[in-house]
Amino acid sequence: MSYIKSIRLNNFRNYETASISNIESGFVILSGANGAGKTNLLEAISYISPGRGLRNAKISDLQKAGYLNNSPSQPWGISTQVQTDFGEIKIGTGKNPQNDRRLIKIQGEIVKSQALLSEYLSCIWITPQMDGLFRGGASDRRHFIDRLLLTYDPAHAGRTTRYENALRQRSKLLKDETKKPDPSWLKGLELQMAETGVAIAAGRLDFLERLQMACMKNKGTAFPYAELSFKGIIENQLQNYAAVEVEDFFLKALEQSRGLDAIAGGASIGPHRTDLQVMYVEKNMEANQCSTGEQKALLIGLILAHARLLLADQGRPPILLLDEVAAHLDEHRRAVLFQILKDMGNQVWMTGTDKHAFASIDKQAQFYSVDDGIIN
Repeated sequence: MSYIKSIRLNNFRNYETASISNIESGFVILSGANGAGKTNLLEAISYISPGRGLRNAKISDLQKAGYLNNSPSQPWGISTQVQTDFGEIKIGTGKNPQNDRRLIKIQGEIVKSQALLSEYLSCIWITPQMDGLFRGGASDRRHFIDRLLLTYDPAHAGRTTRYENALRQRSKLLKDETKKPDPSWLKGLELQMAETGVAIAAGRLDFLERLQMACMKNKGTAFPYAELSFKGIIENQLQNYAAVEVEDFFLKALEQSRGLDAIAGGASIGPHRTDLQVMYVEKNMEANQCSTGEQKALLIGLILAHARLLLADQGRPPILLLDEVAAHLDEHRRAVLFQILKDMGNQVWMTGTDKHAFASIDKQAQFYSVDDGIIN
């Protein structure tokens, strides 16, 4: 099991300096008024795992106001002591003083790849901003499933980065009206898009199949059993043809759509247009047609399924960051959720404006109050 034993923040969001030590596994409850900094603390924890954190924010946006320009020697930083299978490990991250890039240190040594963090722990989360996931745009659902996949397969980040870089460069070439694009350069970019795009889609399909199996454990609980599928041309092709055939198909499609893509930008097909579809099986209803409460239960069910998948695959449960979740559940679902989390053995950080929402686990939890960037 991996869990955070201590954490210290410097110039991060609304925290000038703050720390918590002697943290145990199990439930960690943060209570306080809206705007006190509870979510900011969860966001800081999310940066101890690979990715761009809980809010997908820019590195410069994490800097505490007032320190952005006049104190370049004091960039934001996060340092933690993490209990892992390898013993106690020091993990830190923060803004590079020389630029807007992020530095990561493990045991005091700078590491080049964020993927190395996944060797020690994984973090997954739910925030109030995700409540509209099933009714929002496809990009939100795509980002959601890619984030879950990243904790399962850290190499997914490199594939998506290579694909997006090639997509951006191709779009720039096609839209440049001052000169005709170099055919060999354009062809090379499209070949890279075809190869990495098919790899991205294949990784998503494999992950979704495993996540679907984990979702079956939700049957009979307070959290609905969801049926998952992708709506995407490349994913659909991979279910009927070999990967090399789909690469050829994708490459030809890119060549044929150059004229349209020069006008519209981007590319008309590809994994960057894929959508995740979620069905509430018991009601035979698409998630976007469900009530707000049902959508919340579906979302929590997916996160619980993902946590079970990681536990089975990696041998350790992920750290869960649940922002304002308990307050939006009825008493029955709240009790079921707490029991599932207790049985799973995660370290679970939860926030709420009213700590009485956690009264049923007050003997099993550590409570901290947060007030304007001060933690007690």
